[in-house]
Amino acid sequence: MKEKIGNLAIILVIAFCVIVIGFLSGCHEATRELGGSMTIELEPGQKLEEVTWKETSLWYLTRPFRDGEEPEIHTFQEDAEWGVMEGTVTIIESK
Repeated sequence: MKEKIGNLAIILVIAFCVIVIGFLSGCHEATRELGGSMTIELEPGQKLEEVTWKETSLWYLTRPFRDGEEPEIHTFQEDAEWGVMEGTVTIIESK
């Protein structure tokens, strides 16, 4: 009986961790408020100009690539006062 309870506890802990990781890795609000991370892939041919938060929404300004420009990867990272629960947004350009 103890073995079954122990196995159930392990399964519940793993399920909880998977849910928390999923929550922190995809939601704008979680990224901003709880220090998660997320990745945004821009439409091909779009160059990132600027990125900012407005309340819980992430806004980013793009424009078409100019001749000779190459795609880049940008990291928008929070630098929190206490250094905990810092969020990161990675924005990927492509041609």
